[in-house]
Amino acid sequence: MAFQREQYATLMARLRERPRTLIFVSGPRQTGKTTLIRQVLADVDIPATYVAVDVADSPPSPTSLLPEGAAAMLERPLPTAQRDAQWLVQTWQQAREQAATSERGHVLALDEIQKIPNWSETVKGLWDADRMNGLALHVVIAGSAPLLMQQGLTESLAGRFERIRLSHWSFAEMAAAFNFDLRTYLYFGGYPGAAPLIADQRRWREYITGALVEPNIERDVLALRRVDKPALLKQLFELCAEYSGQLLPYSKMLGQLQDAGNTTTLARYLTLLEQAGLVAGLQKYQGSAHRRRASPPKLNVLNTALMAALSNYTFQDAQADRTFWGRLVESAVGAHLLNTGQGVVRVYYWRESGAEVDFVLQQGPRLLGIEVKSGHSRRPKGMAAFLHTFKRANVMLVGPDGVPIGEFLSAPADHWLDAL
Repeated sequence: MAFQREQYATLMARLRERPRTLIFVSGPRQTGKTTLIRQVLADVDIPATYVAVDVADSPPSPTSLLPEGAAAMLERPLPTAQRDAQWLVQTWQQAREQAATSERGHVLALDEIQKIPNWSETVKGLWDADRMNGLALHVVIAGSAPLLMQQGLTESLAGRFERIRLSHWSFAEMAAAFNFDLRTYLYFGGYPGAAPLIADQRRWREYITGALVEPNIERDVLALRRVDKPALLKQLFELCAEYSGQLLPYSKMLGQLQDAGNTTTLARYLTLLEQAGLVAGLQKYQGSAHRRRASPPKLNVLNTALMAALSNYTFQDAQADRTFWGRLVESAVGAHLLNTGQGVVRVYYWRESGAEVDFVLQQGPRLLGIEVKSGHSRRPKGMAAFLHTFKRANVMLVGPDGVPIGEFLSAPADHWLDAL
């Protein structure tokens, strides 16, 4: 049986309700959006039409060959020249006809929908008409360009969709699906498509940089007109990967980047890279939003494969360098908190007068300071300083003398707030 992420059950449950909202399956590239949709459509007891918008024309899949009780999945991708609003209307109308003649309704899944010009405006009109008519047609949409998808949703479909969010794969998922141990996960990260390549590290590195990073930047981030300096954005990503786990003021970034412009441009580009699922710039926790915005960012990759692949370290070299390995461990913890806490908790760092904690989780009035150590050490003084500054906070040590790293990476961010 193929591995199923936890979002499988969520999507299955949504399709068994009456259609209330569009279902938007979101996430960075190579996190399993298409696989999730196809798994659910193959198992759900509702007829379905799956459309891969970016695939060449092919005949529909014969429903007679599908297992009894499974979804009737029809694949109807059309040539590039026909991927326009008119084609979308025609495809939607065919699904409407299926829904009108089925006792169980119908599911229309549109994968890579961002390939269709002005898709969101067309979907809005079609969806609103179906709701007025009470049609039992579920619509699932997904795309590999998260920034463009989000732009279309917020501009035209506000209030009309529910999101099922896929993040980078966790340690527990990579262990279950690919038998990764902790050290393997810390270095090779959470890209399922790259997992079969780790025995050939050169091939794995080329896959990460060529098949994941470059398309992510070229097709997703640079597709937005707001990016006036594409070379700068690429340099910024590489700098963020190199300095992951460290504070790097914008003034120092300006000194290391060519044609960097100003700090406002860098801050905006860093936000775009985070929205694309590549890297994040954590802000300092001070209780004041204004002061947090003025603080230097702490850089953190959202998948440690990005940090490892862009370094000059092999898996063996990385483990031998205690400094690099320590930053890799800290980056893995930060990525885990950002990926599993998205939309649930806020993640910061804290530093004051030489004392610091690596990460701060905030959920309402609850506050948790987290210090990460890859080796044995005394209780860091930053934890005591954090507790002295924020009287109602709790602290946690992650590492050999505290919560084991593997255990910490096996539970979502909000679990650790609830555990204290």
